Amino acid sequence: MATVRLAPGVALVTVPDQGLAVRTPDGTFLRVNTGDVDETDLLAHLTTGHPVSGELAALADAFEEAGYTTRTRASAPLDGRTVVVLGDPGLTGPLTRYVRDAGARVREAALPDLDQALRDQDPARTAVVWCLDGPAPEGVWDEADQLPARGTAFLRCHREGAHAWLEPLACAPGDVTSAHVRLRRLAATPAHRELAAYWAGHTTPDGGGHTEASAALTAALLTGDLIAWANGAPLPVRRRLRRLDVRDLTVTEHPVLPVPDVAPLDARP
Repeated sequence: MATVRLAPGVALVTVPDQGLAVRTPDGTFLRVNTGDVDETDLLAHLTTGHPVSGELAALADAFEEAGYTTRTRASAPLDGRTVVVLGDPGLTGPLTRYVRDAGARVREAALPDLDQALRDQDPARTAVVWCLDGPAPEGVWDEADQLPARGTAFLRCHREGAHAWLEPLACAPGDVTSAHVRLRRLAATPAHRELAAYWAGHTTPDGGGHTEASAALTAALLTGDLIAWANGAPLPVRRRLRRLDVRDLTVTEHPVLPVPDVAPLDARP
């Protein structure tokens, strides 16, 4: 059953000798005329979900029509979903906690046991999240890129130096794959040869890593993407590449599109 709550950013203020006022998210104060309704009954309804009747119901409807209340359900946003996590423990640890708090059943996997972890799962209600605290080795996600075509969502992140990259959620055929992201990033930089060599492992060891705060933020952002997937995964979430600076926790977003298949060459002489 849906429960009425104040909308985010909305507050009720009890003004001495003046009654109730609504503070809107932008800071505007509006006086509330409760009529014959007891103020404590209105407060109880909007803060604890106390049932309504009579004139209180009409007043509650007015709050909802004005956008000052919202209806929430008791179920958690990831109820009935399975999330398979694999990768570096510094990232999968907080991710597992957040996803479980959101109601999902979590399965931890390790290569080459991903197929085993997905066995007997409903593809449409299952997501795989793969987290790397370092550059993604060339081709490491090629097989997992095929999961969305089979109905399973795929979400991934990796770190390059001081920047963590959170790639778009893929949950349907034709969504952005890790290969698409690589091609788009190579096309966007004049140092494409150097970047390709870096990804191929022709580099000195990376002595950096996520901080506790950046790992928590990364896990929170990934959990948000999973909640979006459970709610239908709108297109912007599936076309959004994010870069997180692990030093100051700055997040920037970059739109990214799938790369069309190259047309075959004409074999005619």
